[in-house]
Amino acid sequence: MSNRLVAISGLRKRFGDNEVLRGIDLEIGEGEVVCLIGPSGSGKSTLLRCVNLLEPPTAGTVHAAGHDMTHPDVDLDAARRDIGMVFQHFNLFSHLSILDNIAIAQRRVLGRPKAEAEAEARRLLDQVGIEGKERAKPAQLSGGQQQRVAIARALAMGPALMLFDEPTSALDPELVGEVLAVMKGLAADGMTMLVVTHEMAFAREVADRVVFLDGGVIVEQGPPSRMLTEPKTERAQSFLHRVLHPVD
Repeated sequence: MSNRLVAISGLRKRFGDNEVLRGIDLEIGEGEVVCLIGPSGSGKSTLLRCVNLLEPPTAGTVHAAGHDMTHPDVDLDAARRDIGMVFQHFNLFSHLSILDNIAIAQRRVLGRPKAEAEAEARRLLDQVGIEGKERAKPAQLSGGQQQRVAIARALAMGPALMLFDEPTSALDPELVGEVLAVMKGLAADGMTMLVVTHEMAFAREVADRVVFLDGGVIVEQGPPSRMLTEPKTERAQSFLHRVLHPVD
């Protein structure tokens, strides 16, 4: 594997009596795109949220983007500058313009001057295909446009790692493609990405590796060319048959 950017070992997460993650070991190399797939409740989103400590692990270790996330003295602000995250819902500031949504964290967290932050915001809006909408409010944009703004906002911090938690699941079907196109561009540019997704065509085209979770454990993983056509385990075969052939 190329330089490791993520190293997860023995990761467990319990909510009361429910152990959602039951010993996850996973490494991700720099520039690698890894897609997490599996049924609802399998622990995919919880795993993602443990990587940047939105959920503190019950046990195990997480190293990500040069930070020991499970060390008691971890600088969480510094870590989250290096680990961008895009959620199912866009979480934009409704009272701010699109430009200000992307510039505000640059100014407050990175200390960039207003002109520099706004110039970077415009560059990123152009990158995600939303040029000319700088002064619009989020409510004036489609869901797909809002999600692309959310991606631009995460990229504005200059992260080494991007986490995506089902970024297209809240979108109307016709808007999914425009968000996936931005993510494909990021992958082509070498961004390290950990993506929870149900979009198997995206996983097939973009992922370096597909990881199948069920019941809080990694059941199977491998290149998409094999995982999505010839999974080895019966559980992965059953899941993928239902996802890829829903009318059978």
